[in-house]
Amino acid sequence: MGIRRVFVGKKVRIFPNLRMETHLNGNIKIEDDVVISQNVHITSAGNLTIGTRSLILANVFITNIDHQYENIGQNVVNQKYIVNDTVIGENCYIGMGAAIMAGTVLGKQCIVGANSVVRGIFPDYSVIVGAPARIVKKYNPETKRWEKM
Repeated sequence: MGIRRVFVGKKVRIFPNLRMETHLNGNIKIEDDVVISQNVHITSAGNLTIGTRSLILANVFITNIDHQYENIGQNVVNQKYIVNDTVIGENCYIGMGAAIMAGTVLGKQCIVGANSVVRGIFPDYSVIVGAPARIVKKYNPETKRWEKM
């Protein structure tokens, strides 16, 4: 564990109580102009990237780690990691209390609603809400409007 493999870009604003951890050969890359609000927890055992100009509100959890749980009688914490890279695209907005789970890929300028539990691959300009999260709106470049799905 540690923060030896955490890379922070220019003009990044970090509010109190950010917890970042890397495990195994994991790394965390925070690109330029990112804002991370208070009480955020980020943990990585693979590649985890937060794109340029993204905003992460308070009480958010971001990871690329799941734990195996199949071995009955063995504490889940002591079972093998399952690692799937996580990417938050540029100019994303992560609402308060959201959980961004292992293997999630958010495209450019995705909006994640408060308290959403996000896992999966989401295209650019999507509004994602719920537990489990799903796309409820997308930006249509032809009409230049955000349209309900």
